[in-house]
Amino acid sequence: MYQSLHTTVFDKEGIPFETQIRTWDMHHTAEYGIAAHWKYKAGISGKDRLEERLAWVRQLIESQQEGQDAEEIIRSIKSDIAPEEVFVFTPKGDVINLPAGSTVIDYAYAIHSQVGNRMVGAKVDGRMVSIDFVVQTGMIVEILTSNSKTQGPSRDWLNIVRTNEARSKIRNWFKKERLEENIAEGKDTVEKEFKRNFITLTEEQLAQFLLEEAKRQHYSSVNEFYASIGYGGIALSKIMPRIKEEYTKLYRAPDPLKIERPITKPKKERKASSGVIVEGLEGCLVKFARCCNPLPGDEITGFVTRGYGVSIHKKDCTNVLMGVNDKEQQARWVKAHWAASVKETFQSTVEIMAGSHGGILADISIMLNNMHVPIHSFIAKELSDHRTHIQITMGINDVNQLNFIISNLKKVSGITSIERMNQ
Repeated sequence: MYQSLHTTVFDKEGIPFETQIRTWDMHHTAEYGIAAHWKYKAGISGKDRLEERLAWVRQLIESQQEGQDAEEIIRSIKSDIAPEEVFVFTPKGDVINLPAGSTVIDYAYAIHSQVGNRMVGAKVDGRMVSIDFVVQTGMIVEILTSNSKTQGPSRDWLNIVRTNEARSKIRNWFKKERLEENIAEGKDTVEKEFKRNFITLTEEQLAQFLLEEAKRQHYSSVNEFYASIGYGGIALSKIMPRIKEEYTKLYRAPDPLKIERPITKPKKERKASSGVIVEGLEGCLVKFARCCNPLPGDEITGFVTRGYGVSIHKKDCTNVLMGVNDKEQQARWVKAHWAASVKETFQSTVEIMAGSHGGILADISIMLNNMHVPIHSFIAKELSDHRTHIQITMGINDVNQLNFIISNLKKVSGITSIERMNQ
């Protein structure tokens, strides 16, 4: 029979405090409890589970009356209760309930899909936090958003969020907004999985095989199948066992352990630590020419320097085109190619020309951050014609990644041109 009016209000500083309103009779019942009176009348003695719970409630009331710090009371409650849910405040004082372990991303999507999709950061109790920050009961959470059309969630968020609601909304965003990117991502995933599972087909066989698989998954085309894998609608790892079984049935694929490897002559050259193999020179020192900054995927050649190993250039580098025609240096040019697997990261610089759009630097930074691109240098200056000249040096794995970054940066409003630089 506990009765009381409760409300929580916020002052101008955003600090919450609770008000309880009750009559003296209600207060008497709250203090001593109808259950204690009932237990006395029933002649029950000794302690039981109910009495332990009543004692805990009484202790909380006493703590409040003694004027203990509100944060301390909250901490004691949270330590006594096994939390299955957390209750978080918006800056306006509304309460959002979430499963325990939820992050600020879950909170953003619980408010609205657009808040989550445009989220660029979060504040908890007035302090900036990371996007994987786990919220707790009583926290005041503010979501920072961007109005940029290029802003959107990251695929990594799917591994961070706790709620199915947030995960579903993130997938829907990728499904609608990043169709081409999803198709490319899905196609790359399929190629890697097929290669790892020794599934080899001609182009015609592959197209027919994937079309049949797409129909099984209720898609009308292979691209829809690719896109679903790209945005996470289909977990390829879960259907791979059945795909392998179907492949074996249709094409009689031999046991992968018994597959004869293609006969290739082993190369004497050893893979350099840089990921480049120089023909005829085993274990030589390799350095990358700063005049062209080659990346994995570029056609390359080597130049034997005096005392500094082999300098690696792009084949279309100006110094190469001039040097191969020099009779004195022709003998020093050697063949070189990238190793099959290059794990190193290389620095590459792009040059951007943009209009006088005020938020252009923020938009570029946000996009690079969402793509998880490490930035080594970011230089921007305003030209006399009020255009903005920007040079960004990034950590890149290969040419394909650089081209993907450039194609995405071209979507940023205000950018007029973007080119890869040779330093």
